[in-house]
Amino acid sequence: MYARTTTIDGAPSDLATGTAYVREQSMPALRAMPGCVGLSMLASRDSGRSIVTTSWRDEEALRASREGVRPHLEQTAAALGGRPEVQEWEIAAMHRVPESAPGACSRVTWLRTDPDAVQRAVDAVRLSLMPKLDDLPGFCSVSVMVRRADGLAVSAVSYDSWADLERAGEGAREFREEFAPARGIDTVDTAEFDLVLAHLGVPETR
Repeated sequence: MYARTTTIDGAPSDLATGTAYVREQSMPALRAMPGCVGLSMLASRDSGRSIVTTSWRDEEALRASREGVRPHLEQTAAALGGRPEVQEWEIAAMHRVPESAPGACSRVTWLRTDPDAVQRAVDAVRLSLMPKLDDLPGFCSVSVMVRRADGLAVSAVSYDSWADLERAGEGAREFREEFAPARGIDTVDTAEFDLVLAHLGVPETR
């Protein structure tokens, strides 16, 4: 499966109305498009940064939707008070426990490695990291998306609450500073968000 992320560095004061717009306007319109499987939204109340992700059945559906989604993405960004930065990804791994409850949050980590090593990095996360996450209090889900030709990956780990996310902070640090570098993976950035919409609809790939 594939995904399109739209990142908007907007205004914190616009988050409430912007989130309502995504839920009531963008999501129904995008979900009605051929091949669209679902939508999720992350938002930071402190910075105003949001990431809206749509999932697509296959690469063909993702490509075919490019022109059709453009006005929706621009209107979504305007509602959130920013400009859209759009990227397309392959969904390489997804593992979740029962659906996230209100109050869930996510830690997102952007990674870079050699393009030839992307699959090895995904396999390492799937085999070494994912089993450990199941034992963490409040763990909800983990996803990994990649752009193989660019050697880029992004992982998102979600928890039931901010307290659970904070308790998992040491493990996240070990991943960034020890696990990833040992496998030739550099951490580009990391950020934490509220998981305001969780309807991505991607099946388990573990």
